[in-house]
Formats: sequence, structure tokens, C-alpha cells
Amino acid sequence: MDAKAASVDIPAQFINLFSAERESVEQALNTIEAEWAPGFVPMALETIRLTRNPIVAHRLLRTLRNKTGQEFGFDIQKWLQWMWNQPEQRERSYAAFKASLYGLIDPAFRNYFKESHPAEIRLDEVVWGGVRQDGIPPLRAPAMLEAAAATYLEDDNVVFGISINGDARAYPQRILAWHEMFIDEVGGVPVAGVYCTLCGTVILYKTKQGETNHRLGTSGFLYRSNKLMYDQQTQSLWSTLWGEPVIGPLVGKGIKLDYLSVVTTSWGEWRRRHPHTLALSLATGHVRDYGEGVAYRDYFATDDLMFNVPALDSRLKNKQEIFAVMLSGHADKPLAISTDFLSANPLYQDRIGNTRFVVLTDRSGANRLYESGDVEFKTWDGNTDVIDIASRRWTVTEDALESSSGVKLHRLPAYRAFWFGWFSAYPHTRLIKQAP
Repeated sequence: MDAKAASVDIPAQFINLFSAERESVEQALNTIEAEWAPGFVPMALETIRLTRNPIVAHRLLRTLRNKTGQEFGFDIQKWLQWMWNQPEQRERSYAAFKASLYGLIDPAFRNYFKESHPAEIRLDEVVWGGVRQDGIPPLRAPAMLEAAAATYLEDDNVVFGISINGDARAYPQRILAWHEMFIDEVGGVPVAGVYCTLCGTVILYKTKQGETNHRLGTSGFLYRSNKLMYDQQTQSLWSTLWGEPVIGPLVGKGIKLDYLSVVTTSWGEWRRRHPHTLALSLATGHVRDYGEGVAYRDYFATDDLMFNVPALDSRLKNKQEIFAVMLSGHADKPLAISTDFLSANPLYQDRIGNTRFVVLTDRSGANRLYESGDVEFKTWDGNTDVIDIASRRWTVTEDALESSSGVKLHRLPAYRAFWFGWFSAYPHTRLIKQAP
């Protein structure tokens, strides 16, 4: 921008577009058009999305069309996809604009966007999801029930099962879909279970790193259709898939949460394997319709996205579930395995770098990942017993495969995700969808 343009408070001009004074709006529109720079594109699109003033929307759309040469009408999703596939042109005052704009919705949002905040992701890809901070309320230290008391659950209900230090718990999808996060201590370990309904991921993180226990919540914003968390201490924004801060004071501090194993299965199967399990209580402190399949019914029923992403990959349908594998020490070698493939190949063996592993898929369709070392397996009964090529028997547990001689092959953390969400975060991923 030239010196004249640089003297104009552009964020203030865009915020003035939300004024009730017609003259102020008209002056702001004229100023924005006269001082136009490529970095105004995201500000214009976010204003069009949120304004209730049709004059503002039409004028900004006309300016966008004239300045960019693109014609997408009022299809904001197509505008965004086009923008995200261009080199980032961040206006120096863009963070201030986002802070002012979304601060009108929730003052807490002002803490996320400051010009001094470092960022690991494009700021124009941070999209408001339509709720305030913790507007989708996390379950903090939620009430649990003994298995026999969880009479609201049917055997075929989907649950997310975890077991830490012998403490087994089931978190039904029908409840967690309304809250998308639980914060608790399981088996003596502080954890956060994060369910991003939009991208189909359920990830269990250890929230304590060193002496700091990161108290996480739902930010209200998304990155590539994946929810961004925030921490209460610094209000930094965190990637759900990466488990690390991506915008804010904690960026660049070497913080990355360890994640633990979680399995997507049925209540009947989980209870059979873990008769002493606890299950999430319906007494959440919130009034919701916790019926099976109620939350996000329409979204799950189609392959359409609610929020756009820069690119899709047609090798699988958008919402085809994959088993996501990211091994410690091999961050450059992400792996996605189609759950359809795993159902057809319930004993699947592979390697990433020098780490060999086996994926076991049981009769309920649940997937578990174990290191395999120098052991090669030949059969498994879909229940508890795996046989290797030396005819040794190994028993399946949540923590490890255990041989009769006491040798253990440890469980490796992995989780399910929708294909489009995983690919958006890891476009260089290897994909297994048929016999290699």
C-alpha cells in the first residue's frame, strides 16, 4: 500500500460497515474501494458473511468482483476456496480486524487475534463456527455411571472407549456430539477427549506437560473444518489434529500434547470386554436431546461439508472413515487406512519407517493398533487371540498384545477421522484403501 493508504485505519472502515448510520456505512464503502489492496479480500468476505445489510453485501461483492476478476456470486464457500488456493496476502492490520469484528460477538474472541501473536497457520483460514467461546459446552469432570446403571444405552449405540491404568470408560457418541470435549482425570492422568463432529475425529490428549496442565476449551473457531481449541491460561488457539498451539503466546514454545488410545466401538462390545467400565451419565448439567443419532443427523447423512476446505481428494468420499496413524518420530509419514479396507482385512500388518505394526479390527468394527517388532502374525479370532507364524498365542488387551511368556507388544495411539478432514491436515498422507 502507498503512504496515503497506509494512513487509513482499514479495520475501522470495515467495522463501520456494521454501523446503523447510513452515511458512515457509505463513507466506509467508498474508502475501502478507493484504498483497495489484495489483503482486503478476507476482510470483505467475512463482512459479507456476517452483515445483515444487503447494501453492504452487494457493494462489497461488486468490489470483490472488480478487483479480483472472479465471479462466484454470493457463494462465500467458493470465494474462500479460491482465496485459500492463492498465496497468502495478509494485510498488516488483519488480526486487529478479526479481533474487532468477532469481539462484537464475544469479547473473549479479542484475545485470540492480536498483531503481536505468532501464527503457524493462515489467519484467513480461521473461520468462525457460529458459537461463542465454549458455546458448545465441554463436559468438565462429568458424572459417570456403573455399567449396570447405564440403562439408557442400547448395545448397538456407538461409544468411544478408553482405558488408562485399568480405568475403563465409555463416552457415548450420542452425548459427546453435543459437547465435543470432555476434560477429566482418568486412571490418575489429566486428559481431554476431543470430538470434532465435522471432521469425524475423536482424539484423547494428556493435557499435562511438565508442570503445566493445559485447561482446554472450545474456541468457537475452525481451521479447515476442524475445531480449534483454546487454553484458559493464555487464550492461545490449538489445532485439534496436531495437539499443539497454532496462534497465540504459546506458539514456538515447543509444546505438543501426547495423545492416547481411543477406540470407536459399540456399547455392547465395550461392556463385554470391560464389564467394570464406567459410562458417561445423562446428567450433564445441560438440556439436550441425547437420543442415538440425533445430533448432526443431517450432516452425517450426506457427503456434503458444512465448512469448506482448500482442497479435497476424490480417492475416497469426503466422509469415508479412515484409521489415522501418526507414529512418534515419524511426523513426516502420516498414514490413513480406509476402515472399509480394515473391515475386509481384520488383521493388517505394515510399517512406517523402522516401526512395524499390526492393526486388529474386531467383530464390532473397532480398530486397534499395536507395535509388532519382529513378530509376524497369521491369524486372529476377532476377539481376544492372535496367532503368530511361530504358532504362539497373543492376547488382545487395551494396553498391549501379551504372549503367554509375558512378552508385550504395546498399543500405539491412533483414531478415526473423516477422509477430507485428515487429508486437509496431512495432504502428503499415504492412503491404504485396497490391498497394497
